[in-house]
Amino acid sequence: MADATLSRGTGRRKTAIARVRLLAGTGTILVNSKPYDQFFCALQDRTRVKAALEATGAADKFDVNILVEGGGPTGQSGAVLMGLARALKAHNPIYEPILRQHGMLTRDSRMKERKKYGKRGARRSVQFSKR
Repeated sequence: MADATLSRGTGRRKTAIARVRLLAGTGTILVNSKPYDQFFCALQDRTRVKAALEATGAADKFDVNILVEGGGPTGQSGAVLMGLARALKAHNPIYEPILRQHGMLTRDSRMKERKKYGKRGARRSVQFSKR
């Protein structure tokens, strides 16, 4: 069977990676072979997934197939947003100014800070004892 993919995009956020494929269709969004509203429980994550499609007015033109791994729900939904925006831009470069204006093509580089030696976490020290 031939691959009917229109375009692809990869998104990253924190430690999550999302691989997005756009297919011509009616607006079905599958995340790891589940409907996106079953995969993402929180409302903010569900709205973030659909944001790129709604901003470009392409919500009912494409079927979206997403493979996401790593991280938690917030990082995964952010990675899906970026991957979907990149796939839409690859399919139709006219969408780029709209997506860039909404900040969907910019990588959110915030990561968890590493733990340092002699500390309890990244910055928290052990409690000081005078005596």
